[in-house]
Amino acid sequence: MPDGWTDEPMRGRAAPAGSAAPRGVQAPAREAALRVRQEIAKAVVGQDGAVSGLVAALLVRGHVLLEGVPGVAKTLLVKTLARTLDLEFRRVQFTPDLMPSDVTGQTIFEQGDGSFRFREGPVFTNLLLADEVNRTPPKTQAALLEAMESGRSRSRGGPSPCPTHSW
Repeated sequence: MPDGWTDEPMRGRAAPAGSAAPRGVQAPAREAALRVRQEIAKAVVGQDGAVSGLVAALLVRGHVLLEGVPGVAKTLLVKTLARTLDLEFRRVQFTPDLMPSDVTGQTIFEQGDGSFRFREGPVFTNLLLADEVNRTPPKTQAALLEAMESGRSRSRGGPSPCPTHSW
């Protein structure tokens, strides 16, 4: 185990910043996570807890609920994370008129050649910022939640994998 790291659990005491790694974390992974946090801190100030949560969620392929009043850099934070890791980023403003297909994608008829093509929705990205989900109808929320839970979208008639679960 590297110097300064301990295999013992923390028992109600705070360790100095950067002195102990969680059990099972390898030094290169820890260093990479710290570099990501430092890079994000160049653009977003005062959001250390949110940055740590986002990095942890990425490592475990989880989801994050960012709450806060308008103007506290939630969108900037996610955009900066995507740019730092060279990931595709999309943002959806959820409104009362948003349909499930606006999130998952839709099949479009090409009048010129009489064929159909699929236009992917915003769930087909690496990082999706779903803003104000509570304002959209339940069916649209369900489509988003299904894509989040299963990593698939049923928009093509059958399940299609979303890239958020492929990296």
